[in-house]
Amino acid sequence: MPTASRRLPPHQRSIHPAAFVALMALLMSLQALAIDAMLPALDEMAADLGTASPNDRQLVVGVFLMAAGAFSLIPGALADRFGRRPVLFAGLAFYGLMSLLCALAESFPAMLGARVLQALGSASLAVLPAAIVRDRFGGDRMARMLSTISVVFMLVPILAPSLGQLILLAASWRWIFVAMAMLAVIVGAWAWRALPETLNPAYRQKIEPRAILRNMAASVRVRGSVGYVFGSALVFGAMFGFINSAQQLVGEHFAMGESFPLVFAACAGSMAIASFTNSRIVERFGARRVSHTALFAFIAVSTAQVWFAFRGGETIWQFAPLMAANMALLGFVGANFGSIAMQPFAAIAGAASSVQAFLRMLLGALIGAGIGRAYDGTSRPLALALLVSGIVALGLVLFSERGRLFRRLTPPGAPRPAPNP
Repeated sequence: MPTASRRLPPHQRSIHPAAFVALMALLMSLQALAIDAMLPALDEMAADLGTASPNDRQLVVGVFLMAAGAFSLIPGALADRFGRRPVLFAGLAFYGLMSLLCALAESFPAMLGARVLQALGSASLAVLPAAIVRDRFGGDRMARMLSTISVVFMLVPILAPSLGQLILLAASWRWIFVAMAMLAVIVGAWAWRALPETLNPAYRQKIEPRAILRNMAASVRVRGSVGYVFGSALVFGAMFGFINSAQQLVGEHFAMGESFPLVFAACAGSMAIASFTNSRIVERFGARRVSHTALFAFIAVSTAQVWFAFRGGETIWQFAPLMAANMALLGFVGANFGSIAMQPFAAIAGAASSVQAFLRMLLGALIGAGIGRAYDGTSRPLALALLVSGIVALGLVLFSERGRLFRRLTPPGAPRPAPNP
């Protein structure tokens, strides 16, 4: 006989914490899959679709990132009015359909157009998980939850290039997009059954241009938040630069060939390990202390990367460990910066998440595309970008914190905001 909870409609059910973490991670992962699964196929796609410049192949990734950032402004305001579930499922359906359209593309411009539309569907998958987490948690507990989600989420950058490589061994690159559509259906079916509506009815916002613009403007006017938003856009933009040029840099310059997915997985795996570690320590030490320390270490490692890149004769054994170290440090920066930036916006979490995702993704994608286009057959453009982004991000954090780093604003044992009903 079914239990009472199973007789309830989906929007009235609770969800087990472990299932909640896994589901949020998988929703976010669909966007990451659309970025990373492509990397081993870029050569074959470029040949089939007729691109002239070797660097043009990066547009398959870069255009998606920029469009995903631009479209991030849309789902948050809708989710603040209609709830998280309707907007989420609309995005999932559109993502799946546009993935199939990508599989049918017959020219490079058609592929780029389909990728823009696929990015539109993926925007809600990037924006809404953060809003849903903010609906349920606050303070350092939110940072811990985002870090735990990141542990599962980071399995996608580790596995996606290998998944793409496996598909290429048996079929054409078009089946990578078919696989994305199939995964959207599977994850969507689970979310439909398990995910409750988390928006507090008291926080529903009106769909009025003035109200939407007011909420969005409010989410970038708070000094304690804005430095973290732009700071994370800079450092993750440098990481996007690595993603854009990774196949050329690792596969061609460092001559790793078919071993490229393994090197990429090792670098991404370091971020997953760091995210897991962060989830275990952030409530003890605080999101600010952990992320500020990681940012200083990021600058130090980037300095070493610049030295090796410009010294000449750099090998994969020098490049990969330092790149993995910096990606690990981003595991301590990302979730904590995001949690700090979202903390002031419980009542407008959807709009705030949209604006912050828009700024992070669009600026990050533009920076990443610039780094990718500057690729000159060496790691020098990437190394310089990592160092400069870290230094400027530190300045932005100092602005938000009024020059006072390493503060603990949510001490251990302090009362924490209760989840919304």
